Amino acid sequence: MPSPFPGMDPYLEHPDLWPGVHHFLITAIAQLLSPQLRPKYVVSVEVRMYESNDEQSLLVGIPDVSVLSKAGKISTSNPTAVAVAAPTAEPITVTLPMPITIRQGYLEIKEVASKKVVTSIEVLSPVNKRMGKGRDAYLTKREQILGSSTNFVEIDLRRSGKQMPIVNKGIKSDYRILVSRGQQRPQADLYAFKLQNPIPLFPLPLRAEDPEPVINLRDLLTGIYDIGSYDLKLDYSQEPVPRLSPKDAAWANALLRQQGLR
Repeated sequence: MPSPFPGMDPYLEHPDLWPGVHHFLITAIAQLLSPQLRPKYVVSVEVRMYESNDEQSLLVGIPDVSVLSKAGKISTSNPTAVAVAAPTAEPITVTLPMPITIRQGYLEIKEVASKKVVTSIEVLSPVNKRMGKGRDAYLTKREQILGSSTNFVEIDLRRSGKQMPIVNKGIKSDYRILVSRGQQRPQADLYAFKLQNPIPLFPLPLRAEDPEPVINLRDLLTGIYDIGSYDLKLDYSQEPVPRLSPKDAAWANALLRQQGLR
């Protein structure tokens, strides 16, 4: 059963589901590109690791924040009551932001003969879009790539958080795909689209003399939706996490009702 949404399924953005979706998507892109790029190029799955102790990283995955129930339904907890210090010296139980190691996968397209990285492909995660060590580390790497001749593809399928910097700040969209060719900087191609839109096709830049394979994220996500059995995990009668704007929520409600999911 495919996702009921014409483009990105906002229910896949749930913090308990996104790490799996991210892993599936990185793998699916590699599987798509590898046979097309042989024998001149190889596709490498790389892992970036760093430590984070910010509060939001700590809370991801804790059941009373936002979870999938045992029946696969999305639910959110009631707002936590504010602890008020009693006049006695009784202690209050608190939770500390413990340092955790975050592992994030990305792709590199390398030329076999020179062993040089020709193109870097990133799929953003929540940690990249909120203030903290994760975003700082990612922005440092991003700046290094943009200051080099390496081609760069950045896929942002997350509505929440702070978008990656570009000069054209007036562009509004829910999702973005950035294609930056090393020889064309500072110009780059930005595919900006909203929840209601299909995910646009985009080319993978390589060496100037080579044809550019086209990546169809919608097809890849359809396959991931099936492999991950997300139709059995998601409860479309509930609101997605993060929540939609009132306008988008009304549109999604009509769409899901039309398909008998509400």
